[in-house]
Amino acid sequence: MKHMNSEVKEERTSNKKRIDLFLVPIVLIAAFLNLFKIWTDEYANAYYTAAVKSMLQSFHNFFYASFDPGGYVTIDKPPVVFWIQTISAKIFGFHGWSVILPQALAGIGSVLLLYVLVKRTFGVWAGRFAALAMALTPIVPAVSRTNNIDSMLVFTLLVATWMLFRAVRTAKFGWVLAAFAMIGVAFNMKMLQAYMVLPAFYVFYVVATKITWKKKIAFLTTATALMLAVSVSWAVVVDSTSADKRPYMGSSQTNSVLELAFGYNGINRLTGNTSVTGSSHKQPAQAQQQTASSETKQTSNSNAESSQSSNQSKSSSSKKMQAPGGGNQNGMFNTGNPGPFRLFQKGLSDQISWLLPFVIFSIVGLFAGVKFKGPYTTKQKESLFWLAWLLPVAVFFSIAGFFHQYYLIMLAPPIAAFAGVGAVALWSMYKQRNGWKSWLLPGGILTTAALQVYIMSPYVSSIGVAPIAGVGTLGVILALILAVRKERKNAVTNYLGVAAMVVLLAMPAYWAMTPIIYGGNSMLPAAGPDSSSGMGRPPSTATNSKQSGFNGMQPPGSSSGNSSSNNQMQPPSGSSNGGQMQMPGGSSNNGQMQPPSGSSNNSQMPNSSSSKSSSSKRKSGGMNAEVNKKLLNYLTKNNTGEKYLFATTDSTSAAPYIIETGKPVMAMGGFSGSDPILTVSKLKAMIKKGEVKYFYLSGMGKGGQSDVITWIKENSKEIPSSKWQSTSSSSQQGPSGNGTLYEITLK
Repeated sequence: MKHMNSEVKEERTSNKKRIDLFLVPIVLIAAFLNLFKIWTDEYANAYYTAAVKSMLQSFHNFFYASFDPGGYVTIDKPPVVFWIQTISAKIFGFHGWSVILPQALAGIGSVLLLYVLVKRTFGVWAGRFAALAMALTPIVPAVSRTNNIDSMLVFTLLVATWMLFRAVRTAKFGWVLAAFAMIGVAFNMKMLQAYMVLPAFYVFYVVATKITWKKKIAFLTTATALMLAVSVSWAVVVDSTSADKRPYMGSSQTNSVLELAFGYNGINRLTGNTSVTGSSHKQPAQAQQQTASSETKQTSNSNAESSQSSNQSKSSSSKKMQAPGGGNQNGMFNTGNPGPFRLFQKGLSDQISWLLPFVIFSIVGLFAGVKFKGPYTTKQKESLFWLAWLLPVAVFFSIAGFFHQYYLIMLAPPIAAFAGVGAVALWSMYKQRNGWKSWLLPGGILTTAALQVYIMSPYVSSIGVAPIAGVGTLGVILALILAVRKERKNAVTNYLGVAAMVVLLAMPAYWAMTPIIYGGNSMLPAAGPDSSSGMGRPPSTATNSKQSGFNGMQPPGSSSGNSSSNNQMQPPSGSSNGGQMQMPGGSSNNGQMQPPSGSSNNSQMPNSSSSKSSSSKRKSGGMNAEVNKKLLNYLTKNNTGEKYLFATTDSTSAAPYIIETGKPVMAMGGFSGSDPILTVSKLKAMIKKGEVKYFYLSGMGKGGQSDVITWIKENSKEIPSSKWQSTSSSSQQGPSGNGTLYEITLK
């Protein structure tokens, strides 16, 4: 033990004197995967990008994270990440890439942090492998290339982990407070999701610190109190502010941050209950789908490869698709069915699970022979930390009723850590001929290669048979050779071990590159050959990549130039029962997915020739929505001093106009149209004050706003479509269907 400690000290001293040259290419790989071509995404996630545009205009909007410049309603998440994005946009100018940049840098930073965390205790090679595994975990760059929150959240939690490890090493209580306070900051990024790491923090501190139980309890209690105080600080300020002096808290039913945190962004994610609770009306299924999360807005990358589009067009609409909780196929948003093997199911496994079998074998080897009562080595204590992070989060995703694929980035740090630690540990056991443990390395290689073949098999039409057969064949051969050569020690065996790790990382590396190769999706980021589709569907069940998700419905004011029945709006590929689509937590209308009620053409999809963007940049954030110039010109010309350019049912129609003009556009029902913000009496008062007079209604996301919409239709003048509706067959495509423009002027 003394000899091992002296070697560790020598290694630390040596590493302080020079840069780890092996780390440099790993960081460059991470930088490429996270940064390359982010400048082509002009809108990113339009819902959040519109908020940044609004937050740039006033401190009031900045503090509350207002979705619109008028301060009508907030976005559905806390503000910290969007404060950072707004600062980035202030420094570099307002662009899609400038709001993505903080998350991309956070993804690179997470790779570096994991290297530092693992290397100190487990050695430099474990740190290198862990960093590389983190960089190549497909969902990590897929999320980091967007302005969604999760990449920044993971980086913040890793910073908190570094503080906790330092607290244990230095025995300084201040670092404990800092670590838990940082979790409080993470709470103000994505609320209860930040608390998923708490079991690891508590277990590690209790096991690793050499102080009395009385001090442990006192320190953890104090640190937890500080964490809670930081967590609710912004919420308390907002909820205690008079409702008429701040925006409505988006996606809540009681205009409360705390209700949003523990309901919509909290317990409802576990139960899958995404129905409207604050409205006397049940949401239509499509509105429920939007309400489930801001990330549920689908989009397609118009730059997806044409060959991929051809493969993806081979879809079958007769397969059943049900929400998490029952049925077969891939569940809502391709998140599989709850159960102990959910993370190995199609749709989730290719995002995060490529190395899971190897991780399981590593955990067995690391904890074999460890006694419950200890004593524990530093390596065992830190391994316990990563295990206490991995297991609860894996259990949550195995049973949760509603989440999106990219939430799985929460599993990336512990999986990557165990991959790096396990690679070194299992190799050591193998070389030392450590009894049955020496078989863990070839066993881990064999089972991991088998899983990777299983993961890739649905994508054979896109990637071909060669990589699948290659991984399977090489994995089996290398595992068998290592098993046979177990008694030999020479350079050939070393090369075989390295070759095996290269084989296991090859396809995750390819999958991590797919958002660059095939195009990404800023609303629902996912990796894979269908990464631009928005639903993460394998090619065998995906629609054409330029029409996937709900892409192809019209923006305000555009009309379809084609009405072929083949282009009609369909539920996500893989559904049956007459197009029924069961929502998480149940839904009205038997879960049937309805087209926009205001559509004049049954929400017909444009053909692929009309869906091609004339711009080299992607406006993927609003389901490929772009501003209808004719509508914008009409509204601008006829504005007589009204505060809002126009009002619409939900954020989908509003976001592109906010981004392009910086003018207030009212999303009457918030994100999905289901927020009970507006009443008829409030709307009358706003109209009389001259704050709004134009209303664009498409039938999308009525939710609890049906009374308001009915009143608008009964008391307004319909504007002839010829005055504002684009008739070009190549008009930009968007989400809102062929709606109607109304004008109301009350005296």
